[in-house]
Amino acid sequence: MARYTGSVWKKSRRLGISLTGTGKELDKRPYAPGQHGPNQRKKITEYGLQMQEKQKLRFMYGLTERQFRNLFNLAGKMKGIHGENFMILLDSRLDNIVYRLGLARTRRQARQLVNHGHVLVDGSRVDIPSYRLKPGQAVSLREKSKNLDIVKEAIEVNNFIPEYLTFDADKMEGTLVRFPERSELPAEINEALIVEFYSR
Repeated sequence: MARYTGSVWKKSRRLGISLTGTGKELDKRPYAPGQHGPNQRKKITEYGLQMQEKQKLRFMYGLTERQFRNLFNLAGKMKGIHGENFMILLDSRLDNIVYRLGLARTRRQARQLVNHGHVLVDGSRVDIPSYRLKPGQAVSLREKSKNLDIVKEAIEVNNFIPEYLTFDADKMEGTLVRFPERSELPAEINEALIVEFYSR
């Protein structure tokens, strides 16, 4: 199954969550797209709820179904709570850390920066968005990439760096200090529903 490349705004309204992280998609019309506007009354089944939760998380991080499932299976082999491990694995992906550090305004932009070879991990170029960072690893941009417009714009609007990261604005370099705790990850996701979905 290919990665979703359609309208993120439409998908955000369908799932009732801001997939870009900016919240703008739901400001104007905080209801699902469609000709009947906000008056659509649909009862969702338990399976539908689980499926919707899975789609929310998958689109939020911009993964294909196969990538998502593989990471989910890997989380199940780790010690601890399956759903929480899964969320932590998703959050420690390189593209997500680039986004969290404020070097890109959306995860989609962050993935492009990585794909196009602008990002360094511990000083070496890494162009694989799914690369999983370990605590202590530093993420920075190539010297000529620091002047990219999308990077400058992102840094201007971002003023929140999670506690599990450090960021040196002068060097444009951030470090994953530790893995995040569940309380520091998207609160609007109920990962237990995703575990139930895949356990069917």
